Amino acid sequence: MKKIESFQVNHLNLKRGIYVSRKDSVGEDTVTTFDIRMKEPNREPVINTAEMHTIEHLGATFLRNHPVYDSLTVYFGPMGCRTGFYVIFKGDLKSEDIVDIMREMFTFIMNYEGEVPGADAGSCGNYLDMNLSMAKYEAAKFHNEVLLNLKEENLRYQ
Repeated sequence: MKKIESFQVNHLNLKRGIYVSRKDSVGEDTVTTFDIRMKEPNREPVINTAEMHTIEHLGATFLRNHPVYDSLTVYFGPMGCRTGFYVIFKGDLKSEDIVDIMREMFTFIMNYEGEVPGADAGSCGNYLDMNLSMAKYEAAKFHNEVLLNLKEENLRYQ
């Protein structure tokens, strides 16, 4: 069986950052999947499920309510390995194209106060698995340590 593209990325060298994971054609449009890597794989502890889940709810809500990215967002959700997220946007994009929206989104998450959107039994299949304070911590750590200090190694797979 052929190994899929994301399994061909050398995770031993992967830094935290924003990477183009793949580009696909959907009809006449291109969609770009980004790897929003918050943890260095196999070298840092992964993000716990409660904070991953909370970041997912807040990030998806932010993007779907953004004045520009609402219509460009196809998907935002966690990686199974719990080292980051995938975000899919309409368009033939590069990592640099989404730095500003990722900074904006992670600022929103790290400063969020109140009830987590969709964190109720009627809206979510696992609404009790949320941790806002740790989600804010993880968002701030990624924002301050990575998004504010991006280098080439944080924008291109090595």
